[in-house]
Amino acid sequence: MRRRLMRLLVPACFSVLLLTYTADVSSADVTPIKSVQEYSDIGSLSGGEIANAIASHKVTSEAVVSYYLKRIQQLDGKVNSIIALNPNALAEAREKDKEIGNKKKLGRLHGVPVLIKDNIETKELPTTAGSLALALNKTERDAPIVARLRAEGAIILGKTNLSEWANFRSNDSISGWSAVGGQTRNPFSLDRSPCGSSSGTGAAIASQFAPLGIGTETNGSVMCPSAMNGIVGFKPTVGLMPRTHIVPISFTQDTAGPMTRSVKDAALMLSVMAGSDSGDKASALADKNADNYVEKLDGNIKGLRIGVLRWSQGNRPAITDAFNQAVDVVKQAGASIVDIESFDAPEGLGRDELLVLETEFKHSLNAYLADAAPDVKYRSLEEVIKFNESSEREMALFDQSLMHSSQEKPPIDGKEYQDALANILTGTREKGIDLLLKEHNVDVLMMPSRPAAFLIDPVYGDNYPGGSVGAGWLAAIAGYPIITVPMGSDKGLPLGVGFMSGAWNDAQVLQVGYAYEQGSKKIMTPTFAQSGFELDATKDGLAPQ
Repeated sequence: MRRRLMRLLVPACFSVLLLTYTADVSSADVTPIKSVQEYSDIGSLSGGEIANAIASHKVTSEAVVSYYLKRIQQLDGKVNSIIALNPNALAEAREKDKEIGNKKKLGRLHGVPVLIKDNIETKELPTTAGSLALALNKTERDAPIVARLRAEGAIILGKTNLSEWANFRSNDSISGWSAVGGQTRNPFSLDRSPCGSSSGTGAAIASQFAPLGIGTETNGSVMCPSAMNGIVGFKPTVGLMPRTHIVPISFTQDTAGPMTRSVKDAALMLSVMAGSDSGDKASALADKNADNYVEKLDGNIKGLRIGVLRWSQGNRPAITDAFNQAVDVVKQAGASIVDIESFDAPEGLGRDELLVLETEFKHSLNAYLADAAPDVKYRSLEEVIKFNESSEREMALFDQSLMHSSQEKPPIDGKEYQDALANILTGTREKGIDLLLKEHNVDVLMMPSRPAAFLIDPVYGDNYPGGSVGAGWLAAIAGYPIITVPMGSDKGLPLGVGFMSGAWNDAQVLQVGYAYEQGSKKIMTPTFAQSGFELDATKDGLAPQ
C-alpha cells in the first residue's frame, strides 16, 4: 500500500537488523556453477528458460540456486532487499536434480528459485510483514499461492523486505523501511527509493537475485516498485489469486502479483498461482476465469483498440517523450490508438478509499492475528499499537497515524463505511475503467506507470515528484488487472508503461504488455551507483569544472 492515498487521486485529480533466522551465505555454502558455456550467466535467463535448461540437463538446480545465493552475498549489502534466506534452498535444489534423474514428471518451475514478500506465509520462515510484533510468526504453513509454486517444482529462495505492514502504518512512512529489515535501496541509484510496499521484491528482481518474485498490492504496491526498479509487475483481478495466509490490509483491494524481468515469466507465474481457495471468498470465481496465460502471448494485437490516457502522462519531458515512443511501439504492433484527454474522478474518491481501507484493516488484521503462530504475543491491532509505542526501534523514524485512525473506525457494517465502499467501487468501475472502455470503444487503457524513483528521505518521509503521472489507482481500487513494463529511463532511472482493462481481462492485459515488450526491449541492468554523482547520465553535470 503506498502512503498518502489522497495524492494518488490528484491526476485529474542503523545498521540493518536481521532476525536470527536469516541464513548466512558463506563461500562454503555456495556450490561452483558447472554448466555449458551458454548458461554461464544464469542471471540473464528468464525463469522459464531456467526451468527448460534444468529439465534438459544443461544446468543443475543446485548450480542455479548457488549462483543466486552468491550474487545475494556479493551485492545485497548495497541494496538490502532480502529479509531472510531459506536455509534449505540448496538441499531442496539437490533433491530437484535427483528427481530429474528419476525421470519424474517435472513441474513448470522445476528447480527455479523464487523470492517471496515477507507478508506472505512460507512454512520454513517467519512471516513478519516487517514488524517486530510478528518476529515470531512462524506458522509452518504455506500460503496457497506458495504451495502452488512448490507443486510446480519451484524453490523458495527467501523472503524480501517490504514497507512495514505493507505501508499501512503512517502517513509519514518511508517506502522500503521496516523495523525487521531496515531500509531497502533502489539498485539503479542507492540513494533513491525502491518504492513500496513490495520494495524488496522489486529491488531484488532488478538486481537479479532471483528470476521470479511475488509482491502484494492494495494500491500501487506491485506497480510502483516494479516501475521504479525497472521490472515487470502484474496486479491481477482481485480474486484471481487467493489471499489466504497473507498479512492483510483490505479484503476489497488486496491481491498478490508476480514481479519478474519479463512478461512471459509473469504470465507463467500467474498460470501457476491462479485459482480458488476455500479460505478466501473473493476467489470464488477464479477457477472459471483462470487460464494458461503463457499460451495467450503470441504478440498479435492487430485490431485491438488502445485508449491512451493523455490526462495521466504529466508534463515532464523525459516521461512524455518515453511514453510517446511507447505509444508508437503499440501502434506499430498493429493496435489502433485512441487518445483520451480527460477524466473526472468522482468527488471524494480519495477520502472514501482511505476510510474503507482503515475500516477493513482493523477487521482484517484482527482476524489474521487471531490465527497467527502460537509464539506471537500480539493478537489485535490495539495490542500492536501498544507494542510499537514501547519499541524504540519501531518508532525511530515515523509514527503510526494510520494504525491509530484505523483503530478508531466503526465496524464494517456501519453506514459510513458502506456508503464509502459503494462510492469508490462505482467511481472506479462503472464510472471509471468500464466507462472509459465503453465510451471510447477501446479494449485496454495505456498510461505511464510512475515518475522515476524519488530520494529516500528519513526526515520527511516519501515525496512523489514528477507531477500527476499514472492512473494505476483506478485499477487498484476497482480490483481490475494492470501491468507495468519497462519503458525507458529518466536520467538513468527506470520508467514504466502501464496497461489495464476490465475485470477478468487479465489475459488481454498481459497480451498487450507482451507485444509492447517485444517491440521495445527496454529492460535495464542496474549499476548500483551510490547516487546521482555516479550515474552516467548526471555525474559529469554534477562535477566541478
